[in-house]
Amino acid sequence: MSGQTQRLNVVPTVTMLGVVKARLVGATRGHALLKKKSDALTVQFRAILKKIVSTKESMGEIMKTSSFALTEVKYVAGDNIKHVVLENVREASLKVRSRQENIAGVKLPKFEYTNDGEVSKNDLTGLARGGQQVQQCRIAYIKAIEVLVELASLQTSFLTLDEAIKTTNRRVNALENVVKPKLENTISYIKAELDELEREDFFRLKKIQGYKKREIEKQMLSSKQFAEEQVAEKFALQKGISLNSAHNLLSAGNEKDEDIIF
Repeated sequence: MSGQTQRLNVVPTVTMLGVVKARLVGATRGHALLKKKSDALTVQFRAILKKIVSTKESMGEIMKTSSFALTEVKYVAGDNIKHVVLENVREASLKVRSRQENIAGVKLPKFEYTNDGEVSKNDLTGLARGGQQVQQCRIAYIKAIEVLVELASLQTSFLTLDEAIKTTNRRVNALENVVKPKLENTISYIKAELDELEREDFFRLKKIQGYKKREIEKQMLSSKQFAEEQVAEKFALQKGISLNSAHNLLSAGNEKDEDIIF
């Protein structure tokens, strides 16, 4: 039963053997392609992981600088500076857009930010001793947003690649450990059955040939006996003796006399 579960339930014919061989060739090619895809995704996965580590290392310093800049602005301009900035800003100058990047057939989401405003724009310079600090805080947070958007893009791609690699590896393992062995066992089974059928056909042909040979010998013996009967009957008619006596005379003529030396 274990051998039957490790192969396909097919009829052992030459046509089916060709079909299963074609499926095995396709499975082998698919296994090779999926293996290459898994390797390519793994290389990209490690590169993204390296970028995430370096981005997180730089993010700490950037976030610390931006937090200090905001604290300095609040100290110089007061806590109400937030409301003044919100009233002065009519439209967001920083915008985040998403796109997709194709890596070995896997679509990775990418986030990009665009800066529609000018960094040198200084609408709040008139505030007492607060304009310069506000601009420095603005620049610091632009850098922080840039790092955060890049980190979000990398982490999203990291998770997407991780899931794609797991799925691809499952398919590779299924082809390598289930599909290909089952097809190979099926091919071996069909070949064994075809060989057995060929041996049975050979034995059957030999048996038929022996039967035909015996039939031919019987026919030849019957023909010989019939010819002898015809000769005996003709001899009996010529000599005017019985048919049995003619048979005996013909038989005696065919036998060799041991007393005659030459």
